[in-house]
Amino acid sequence: MSKIRSGRVGEQMKKELSQLIQLEIKDPRVGFITVTGVEVTNDLSLARVYLSVMGDEEQKQQSIKALEKASGFLRSELGKRIRFRHTPELVFKMDVSIEYGSRIERLLGEIREGDDGNERHE
Repeated sequence: MSKIRSGRVGEQMKKELSQLIQLEIKDPRVGFITVTGVEVTNDLSLARVYLSVMGDEEQKQQSIKALEKASGFLRSELGKRIRFRHTPELVFKMDVSIEYGSRIERLLGEIREGDDGNERHE
């Protein structure tokens, strides 16, 4: 039962955090960020927020630092919007699944191009 609740809370937090980051955070270090997922512990004390950030490695690190600095503001706003008794602590992590997927797609494209070239010579 608590697993279902933590899943619902995670989805709601994902939606609210996306809006807060896009509309409320004014820090110029925050680049183009997409909240890809939120995992909440069963006791709702900790939320791991997975982010996809456009840009190079330094821009990604700067965006994460800016969000960590704004985590108090984000927690208080989440508490107001979702009405938690105790708002979960936010831990920001990079979601590399999108980069990994695009890398696999690129490699598969290279393999297909290589196969097309070999078939012509045979």
